[in-house]
Amino acid sequence: MDISRRYVTRRTFLTATGAGAVAAALPRRLGAAELTPAEQANLEVVNDFCAGWTLPIDWDKLGAALAADCKFRPTQTMPVVEGRDAIIAMLRDFAREATAAEFEVVDSWARGPIVVNDRVDRFALPSNNVEVPVVGVFHVVDGKIAEWSDFTF
Repeated sequence: MDISRRYVTRRTFLTATGAGAVAAALPRRLGAAELTPAEQANLEVVNDFCAGWTLPIDWDKLGAALAADCKFRPTQTMPVVEGRDAIIAMLRDFAREATAAEFEVVDSWARGPIVVNDRVDRFALPSNNVEVPVVGVFHVVDGKIAEWSDFTF
């Protein structure tokens, strides 16, 4: 007799299918977990920041969403920009020729202090229109964006 071969007995079959039936009858959680009040607040900070990317851009309002010592990673290949003033100066320089701007947030979620959004950044420039799919990862501390990394693809 080959002892490596397993036989299904009536008892193992009924036990396995009974456990499956019980599992199937249990309530299932569909979708994401409910956000905590802190996660909801963090999500609002980031979504409000992204909504601010329309012309004319209110640079003071965008800057107010950033912590004074915020760190920004614009892409995987660019160096980190440190400090609210340096970040706003870089963004201002990038968007100075734009005749239209938009961060379209496609989806967002929050877990604790981390907010991730899937979005499309659009800028109309004199030479061409730019549309970039982006995944933004934000670390929110005390109601301010402390770190912001964008991943383009």
